[in-house]
Amino acid sequence: MTNRFPLPALLKDILGPTALAVIADAGVAADSRFDRAAFLAAAMDGLDALSIMERVRHIADALKPALPDDYPVALAIVRAMAPRLAHGFQAVAVTEYVARQGLDHFDLSMNALADLTRFGTAEFAIRPFLTRDTPRALAIMEEWTRSDNEHVRRLASEGARPRLPWAGRVPALKNDPTLAAPILERLKADPSLYVRKSVANHLNDIAKDRPDWLLDRLEGWSQDDPHTKWIVRHALRTLIKAGDTRALALIGVADGAEVTLRRFSVEPRSVRLGDQLSIAAELHSDADTLQRLVVDYRVHYARAGGKTAAKVFKLRTFDLAARGTTNLSIRQTIRDFSTRRHHPGRHEVELIVNGRTMATAAFELLAR
Repeated sequence: MTNRFPLPALLKDILGPTALAVIADAGVAADSRFDRAAFLAAAMDGLDALSIMERVRHIADALKPALPDDYPVALAIVRAMAPRLAHGFQAVAVTEYVARQGLDHFDLSMNALADLTRFGTAEFAIRPFLTRDTPRALAIMEEWTRSDNEHVRRLASEGARPRLPWAGRVPALKNDPTLAAPILERLKADPSLYVRKSVANHLNDIAKDRPDWLLDRLEGWSQDDPHTKWIVRHALRTLIKAGDTRALALIGVADGAEVTLRRFSVEPRSVRLGDQLSIAAELHSDADTLQRLVVDYRVHYARAGGKTAAKVFKLRTFDLAARGTTNLSIRQTIRDFSTRRHHPGRHEVELIVNGRTMATAAFELLAR
């Protein structure tokens, strides 16, 4: 989803009491039948304990007692509310009402999602419709690829991603992540960067489950169009990091490189959490022609019980002149994330050039 507004310190606070008041005011402004008190009472109940996406669903459910029982009438009010909201996540919460109440009004609801996605994103709300009737939903979404609105075109790709973050899995897409291929074909040269990012992310999702299918498909795409070329490069990022030779070839990179590594260093040799690590290399071309190089580094993070877990980081992609020399460097702060916790011990670092490991160094993470 796009970040259209600055985020607070805690993501869930985007949908706090202030946001509820904005949504309530939007409801009253949209239609006098909107019950502001009923909405606020239901929405505030238990809100504090909920995460951001739990709040999205909670707020959507709180809209039901505030709206008329007749779904088409209620939906018209919801659609009128969306332009009056102040933040994309507020629109996501309102859009979720369609997912939770509108499955029995399939076409009406899908049409509403195409409208509502312009104000936040309907990528989460569309998932239950894909689960209910995958072919029917995908057929409608393929029509959206012809829209003049980039938000609607993006929804066609983003909503059907096999591994859409924060979203529920769609069983049919899990079993066959290529089902949305006609949508991706239609959008493979889209003029909007917003749409192209979604298409590349969608293809990268497929790469994790069906790499051969993806490579076969992308090898058939002409990269004469710069928009398609951009999508191909970004769609292949997981396979490129893994050193896949077919993926490298698709971005004009040979398997391996004619280079000499003159220096590779990881400093300091011992660090604590919060310290900064410096990784540097000097490469010299042994070729008589220009070479396209993809340089990454892989960190083998120490884990409990003596195990390790590897993660590849991008260093640089560039053209190295014949017999030329270049210096590369990057700094990385060693800190914990919600997705990665550090453990004391030896951490090996590999330098990878065009899919091949050229050198290894290491640093020691000391106990706190």
